[in-house]
Order: sequence, then C-alpha cells, then structure tokens
Amino acid sequence: MDLSAIDPALLVAALMVSATPILLAALGEMVVERAGVLNLGVEGMMIIGAVTGFIVGFNTEVPALGFVAAAFASALLALAFGLLTQVLLSNQVATGLGLTLVGLGLSALLGKPYEGMKAPTLSQIDFGPLSDLPFLGPVLFGHDPVVYLSLLLVLVVWYVIKHTRVGLILRAVGENHDAAHALGYKVVRIRLAAIAFGGSLAGLGGAYLSLVRLPQWTEGMTAGAGWIALAIVVFASWRAGRVLIGAYLFGGLTVLQLNLQAAGVTIGVQYLSMAPYLITILVLVLITSGKGRGSHAAPASLGRAFQQSR
Repeated sequence: MDLSAIDPALLVAALMVSATPILLAALGEMVVERAGVLNLGVEGMMIIGAVTGFIVGFNTEVPALGFVAAAFASALLALAFGLLTQVLLSNQVATGLGLTLVGLGLSALLGKPYEGMKAPTLSQIDFGPLSDLPFLGPVLFGHDPVVYLSLLLVLVVWYVIKHTRVGLILRAVGENHDAAHALGYKVVRIRLAAIAFGGSLAGLGGAYLSLVRLPQWTEGMTAGAGWIALAIVVFASWRAGRVLIGAYLFGGLTVLQLNLQAAGVTIGVQYLSMAPYLITILVLVLITSGKGRGSHAAPASLGRAFQQSR
C-alpha cells in the first residue's frame, strides 16, 4: 500500500469533475421540488441527456452542441412528465418511476449503434500562468467550462430563490399552491417551467458523463447518479449550498475510493465501492439534524396534485 502516490491537488480536481453531473441534476431537482413537484425520473432524464449529448457531439464533432441538445431533449422528457402530472393529474411517484424506465429503455435503443465509439470532449479553459500554480492551479484553474457553469448555477439558483420575486413565487407555490392560486399566480405554468428547468439541468449532467467524464457511450452509464441526486436534495434540506456540499462529498468519496484501490489498500473492493453512498448519507443526515431543523422541512405541497378551481 502506497498512499504517497495520491496527489491531493489532483484528488480535489478529480472530485470536482466527478461531482459535476450529480450537482447539476440535484440542483435542477431541488428547484422542481421547491415548486412542490416530486419528480423521481432524474435518472431517466440524465441517461437521455447522456445519449443525446453523445450522439449530437459525435456526429457534429462539437461537444457544446451535444450539451445544448441534451438539455433540450431532457427538458422535453420532463415536460411530458409535467403534462401527465400537472395537467392530467397522474400520480407523481408512479409517473416519475415510469419516466426513469422510459429513459433507460429509449437510451439503450438510441445508443446501440454508438457503443464503443468515442466522442470529442470539452477542452479545459486556458488561464495562462494561473494554471501552473502549485495546488491552486489544477484545483481552481484546470477545468472545463461546465465545471465552472455548475458552480455559477449554484450561486444563481441560491440568489434567485432567496432574494428575488421569482424565487418567492416559486416557494409560495411549493408551500401552499391553493394560496398562491388565490393570489393570482399560475401554479401549473410555474411548475411546468420549474420541471423544464430541472430536466434541462439533468440533461446537462447526463451529457457531462458521456462527453467529459467518460467520452463514450455505454448503456446505463449513469449507474444510479440520478437516485443519488434525489437523495442529496432531501438530505440537503432543499438548500442550494448544501446540495453543493452533498454533491462534492459524494464526488470526493467516489474519487478517493478509486485512488485507494489503485494504491493497494487491502480493504475489500466491495466495501470501498459502497463507502461513498453510505458516508454521503451519514454526513448529510448529521448536518441536517441540528437546531432549526423544522425550518428546513420539505415544501408543504411537495407531491400534492393541484386542481385548479374557477
């Protein structure tokens, strides 16, 4: 066992890359749930984003177009969920699970001709001499644009939800949709917009998997990332900052267990592989179990169907 072979700077840089797809998906789902909608189809939207992004990126050789196409395709899939749950009033849990199954099956069909192929990937942003700084260079100035976009989105979502009228309306719809409707807000339209936004971020997360983390298509490559994103939203108490912490915690533990395996740690591989999931849940439970817990409860209207009255 040789732990000296693990470079801390490269470890932190790798965890940021590993966490980015989960962070994007969890951030989008947090917005959806703050609007009072429970969408369990994150895994399905991510895998559709992954296959769409790969197909477009592979055929056009422009990865950026792949990300745009992935966001659009997953947003459409999310809107199908929105139509069923918000307009036709189907059960949100069952519809979300169905969305995941549809996404997994459709992605397998669309991606079959592309298995084993490699797509062009995003290049890192050139920060010049800053990229050569010890430790800070690879950690802060050695990433592709999507890593920085994900961090920017955390700040934007936090600010919008916390300090703007749009965020106030979104929270009002999530807490009491009947009262929001009585005040004249279009509950269904607001929820559909939130659902589309969440779907587009899940699509970006999926595309990041197939175009950056592993620039090739593999069936089922999300490997439960959507479910981890859902868990992070709940344990992070629907707060953007805690979603960031949860995603980076999971990404860091995932990268660490891979490095430990490479360093020859004698613990069984199966224990190292399940450690990120167990420790992420444990830590997030601990950070959300302190004082003021009641103020961080789920939106009161989460998962409840809204029936518009005249």
